[in-house]
Amino acid sequence: MIRDARVLRTDFVPSEVEHRDGEVNHLSSVLDPLTRGESADTAVVTGPSGAGKTCLTRFVAGKLREATLDVETVYVNCWRNYTRYRALYSVLEHVGRTVDVHRQSTPTDVLVDRVENADQRAVVVLDEADQLEDPGIVYDLHGLPQYAVVVVANREQDLYAPEGNRLRSRLQASEHVRMDTYGADQLVSILGSRVENGLERDVVTTDQLERIADAAAGDARLAIGILRSAARAAEREDADEITDAIIEEAVPTAETEMRHADVANLTPDQVAVFEVVRDHGPVSPGDIYDAYCERVDDPKSERSVRSYLSKMQQYDLLLASGSSRSRVYEVVDDDLPSPGA
Repeated sequence: MIRDARVLRTDFVPSEVEHRDGEVNHLSSVLDPLTRGESADTAVVTGPSGAGKTCLTRFVAGKLREATLDVETVYVNCWRNYTRYRALYSVLEHVGRTVDVHRQSTPTDVLVDRVENADQRAVVVLDEADQLEDPGIVYDLHGLPQYAVVVVANREQDLYAPEGNRLRSRLQASEHVRMDTYGADQLVSILGSRVENGLERDVVTTDQLERIADAAAGDARLAIGILRSAARAAEREDADEITDAIIEEAVPTAETEMRHADVANLTPDQVAVFEVVRDHGPVSPGDIYDAYCERVDDPKSERSVRSYLSKMQQYDLLLASGSSRSRVYEVVDDDLPSPGA
């Protein structure tokens, strides 16, 4: 059934990015000066979850590496590297400047100095950059001639929340690549390519791919997850093809798997907020903040907590209901485990 499992992974980068020609050309033009030994502008890539932001940036950065020998790609997952220190260390790992750095004791200023004085030219992708607790790394990298910075986030305004106007003015002058949700026909085309390269022939019909696309509602990440779950289930059943019943069961399975992965990536403060909502929801933002402050030693601002709630809502972990004044939050899936479990 499955010929190449890599193709069914959401982090797989295809040889061509479908239905994003304009965005590929735009980002490529921003980074093109690097191929001539020149500096490149900072780029900001935004769009909803599942719009292909990460795939786009990895694809364009990969093409750049094919075109020039001396430019590396540094991919920083800001879900995991959510502090300025972790993000700086991740950059240094790729430019070969961490040999004598002690991750727990080396001062941040030393990391900044190493980043500034590194000779290696690189494209630095800050993926999920709105997860950064301190956006200082954007200032550390912006304007340094050896780096081209690509900032990736769901929504542009979420990048500004922690730092206000200072970061806004810096990023608004950058190049912006805005991505929209995929249409149903576009998702069917994307799924068709994954099927052609990853599965045996004639195991799934176009009508079934359309059903998957409808269930995913424009989210390529979810659509690919549903296809992967269906293929795995068919293999377990030793079936010759993917049936409608298998697809029907694969939809909630893929949704749950995606939520589990997103919950596992939450920062410690986000974990505390999520657990408050899980334990007390439906609950208002004010009550969430009060309970959160009781759970952590060094609580973030109320504005930061509201940003966490928005982020978890975007990733379908939390459900918000009511108007802005009477809004309450609850978890989407009561069966989700504790992030710390």
